[in-house]
Amino acid sequence: MLIMHTLPPLPYSYDALEPYIDEQTMRIHHVKHHQGYVDKLNAALEEFPELQNKKLEELLGNLNAVPEAVRTAVRNHGGGHWNHSFFWQILAPVNSQGSTLTEKGRTLLEKNFGRVEDFQTQFKNTALGLFGSGWAWLIKRVDGALAITSTANQDTPFDQGQPILGLDVWEHAYYLKYQNRRADYIDAFFKVINWRKVLMG
Repeated sequence: MLIMHTLPPLPYSYDALEPYIDEQTMRIHHVKHHQGYVDKLNAALEEFPELQNKKLEELLGNLNAVPEAVRTAVRNHGGGHWNHSFFWQILAPVNSQGSTLTEKGRTLLEKNFGRVEDFQTQFKNTALGLFGSGWAWLIKRVDGALAITSTANQDTPFDQGQPILGLDVWEHAYYLKYQNRRADYIDAFFKVINWRKVLMG
């Protein structure tokens, strides 16, 4: 049986990230933007049933193996689907257990970046430095070290390492509440990170 891609439900309510990320933005982001990526990915794969049973990580991690006719669509819409599915999972409702940085997590960030504040500054600067649309990432490299990087558009960072934290800095992720104030949106993002998910406790 062929497996078509579907929109995953959010693990919390649309208003769970208020006041940092507003309900209207979350609802539109999820049911309009993310659903759009899913629909366009499925449409692109209709003529390639052998690709429909492959995991997104497999397709996106080896785009050269994807037929040229749909390679760009898989990169853009498959990337958008994977990135957003990942993004929803690393957010935590305000004041929930997951949104508190544990001592284990703090130690890990300090080991790799000096201080938690240094990590936040570097991550913020990376997100602010993106020209146009894209993502800022915290990744784990093959040697186990953590690093901050970015990708344009809906590209994934699989060629650089395993993503463990990602921030959507497309304007659709924040414009209703923050307009052109991307820096304020990034500061708000730090309030709703699910640290237990990101740093595994």
